[in-house]
Amino acid sequence: MKTIDALNIYYRELNNLIDNTIETEKTISLKNVFGQRYIGRGLPEKVKLKIYGVPGNDMAAYMDGAELEIFGNAQDAVGNTMNNGRIIVHGNCGDTLGYAMRGGEIYVEGNVGYRVGIHMKEYKEMKPVIVAGGKAGEFLGEYMAGGAIILLGLNFSKNGSIVGRFCGTGMHGGAIYLNDNANEYMFGKEAVKVAITDTDIAFLKKHIDFYSETFKKDLKHLKIESFSKYAAVNKNPYSNMYCVY
Repeated sequence: MKTIDALNIYYRELNNLIDNTIETEKTISLKNVFGQRYIGRGLPEKVKLKIYGVPGNDMAAYMDGAELEIFGNAQDAVGNTMNNGRIIVHGNCGDTLGYAMRGGEIYVEGNVGYRVGIHMKEYKEMKPVIVAGGKAGEFLGEYMAGGAIILLGLNFSKNGSIVGRFCGTGMHGGAIYLNDNANEYMFGKEAVKVAITDTDIAFLKKHIDFYSETFKKDLKHLKIESFSKYAAVNKNPYSNMYCVY
């Protein structure tokens, strides 16, 4: 495994260095990362980055199959328009996590910010998944068109809410799973609570088991069958906005 010390390296130089290194070495450890942007952008499969520090905005933008593991927090727009791959964050994430995400998986040990999963979508077998161990800010799943968001709500006060207001606003596809019964007023009018199925339970178990194993957390106490599921009221809510010839 190749080690790169990112201390005081400008983000363009660091990303060029990563690009050059993966031509011969597919596993890279990045030390002393401090806000450098676009780390992992467009990286293909079979490439693994272990990132120590706090990467900057748009980490893993357009990533196409690589695996990134971050030992710390991550900033905004992680997984922006990500195609495939896996991101593991041993900490919290900022806003717009998984923006327009088209495939792959993102696991966040802690909390996530505002507008997480905005414009998420899916195509055929490509179904993106975001799993967060804590809670999310406002506009979770805004304009969501596909994929899944799972919030485990670990270590937060039950007097609060696992999501902020306007959850699922403009939603027209995909599913949001919450380890909580959030108040109806927290949701946009385009999202509705639906019955959880055996297929949902199997899906949740798969991703919760991976979360538990990855972050070394005992989650046997979670009652998966008690999770709440929210889906779109209408899969084509904006059809009346377009002209028909």
